Amino acid sequence: MPSPTSSLRNSFARLEIRRLQELIPPELQAWVKVLNADGVRPPLITCEEAGGDEVVILVDMVRWERLTEDQRNLLLWHEVARIQNDTVPKDGWEIAALAIGLGGAVGELWVQNGMLFMVAIGICGVAGFQLWRRGTSKKDIKNLIEADRGAIRLATRQGYALPMAYKSMGTALKTLLQENPRGRNRMILEKRLEALRAEAAKARREYESRESRT
Repeated sequence: MPSPTSSLRNSFARLEIRRLQELIPPELQAWVKVLNADGVRPPLITCEEAGGDEVVILVDMVRWERLTEDQRNLLLWHEVARIQNDTVPKDGWEIAALAIGLGGAVGELWVQNGMLFMVAIGICGVAGFQLWRRGTSKKDIKNLIEADRGAIRLATRQGYALPMAYKSMGTALKTLLQENPRGRNRMILEKRLEALRAEAAKARREYESRESRT
């Protein structure tokens, strides 16, 4: 029998997935689906291709529930903007190379061919390194920053005042920073937050300039 806490979480997840699905622009709703993420420690929110033309947005509902609704909305629209910009991560050659390298290493270890074993290990190393650094190149970070801008635009179309949209996105990124005290994820979040602050300051200056002319 599920515990009361488990039942409440399941109820929140069902209702929240339905709510988030409705926040996706109508032209995307037929092929973009929101799902509850599984795994030991999944990302808070991410998107990935699911075969064919379908894309899924995966959300860790346990941690997601701790955010305010405005923060959740902006993080969702960030993923939507990535989909609109066609910057959803795609499985490349690295996965296949890693599988081939591991298979080759096991096989050569069995037949005790040292040279081929080292070649297989080398393939694993190159593929593993590329997987590790995925998402940290200048282009990748630029795409994430552009998705933050897209999220702000989507928020204003949904009735958010521009300052509120920037504030909600900013506080959401700060919350993610608290969950990532070190490492490359923190570096990426810091760059996104820095760019967001610059954009917000620019928008504020433009607003004040328009107000002074009226």
